[in-house]
Amino acid sequence: MDIWLVVALAAVLVAATVVLAGMLLVRLLRARRRLRDAGIPVENKVIFWGALIYLASPVDLLPDPVLLDDIGFLLLALRSLQATADGAGVARRR
Repeated sequence: MDIWLVVALAAVLVAATVVLAGMLLVRLLRARRRLRDAGIPVENKVIFWGALIYLASPVDLLPDPVLLDDIGFLLLALRSLQATADGAGVARRR
């Protein structure tokens, strides 16, 4: 019975990280859309595409069921794009 509890907790943890990564991916795509026509610098485009490639890449710092490294890369890219948007004076869409 204890093994099923561990399996259920692991499944919930994996599901939560997948949902969090999905939410961050949506926010990252929205931030990029905000900056598409605002003349974003090349390094921000590289950060955006690098985060997406790392998310889809089978090579990770941590095994794939643990998406903490992917979430970290998405957060860094999102913060970078939002800082660029704020610096360029691009209004946020709600």
